[in-house]
Amino acid sequence: MKTIRKAKEEDIPRLMEIFDRARRFMAENGNPTQWVGGYPSECLIRDEIAQGHCFVVCNESCEIAGTFCFIEGDDPTYHVIMEGSWLNDNPYGTIHRLASGGEESGIGKACIEWCCGKVNEVRADTHRDNIPMQNLLESNGFTKCGIIYTHNGTERIAYHRR
Repeated sequence: MKTIRKAKEEDIPRLMEIFDRARRFMAENGNPTQWVGGYPSECLIRDEIAQGHCFVVCNESCEIAGTFCFIEGDDPTYHVIMEGSWLNDNPYGTIHRLASGGEESGIGKACIEWCCGKVNEVRADTHRDNIPMQNLLESNGFTKCGIIYTHNGTERIAYHRR
């Protein structure tokens, strides 16, 4: 049974390990350009923790096995969607920076179930080369809606689940 809680400052070393592992995994699996230059930075994660957006997925032994950010409300990055449209304009929450420590399965599914239990509609986006994330989203009821561009102008595939 996975449990989810808000991340704390003392979790940061483990979170940075998880992000390092996720960057290596993506690079080894055909997605070397999604999280480059040390993204997400420790500074960003500290800010997400302070804002209450960063969460950890803990295993049965209460060890951190994964992390994600979940933000309820309007995401400015999603105001413009190209090559498609959102399923509707209802209020939503957004999953960002989902990463697993790689030691066990079910982290992504636990994140999605938890987020969908908080709000009726959830959106997410991922890099065109991030096939594992696309498969996770699609196998958990998300619909591919189009293309959005992040704050730095990079393209992402946009997903929506209602």
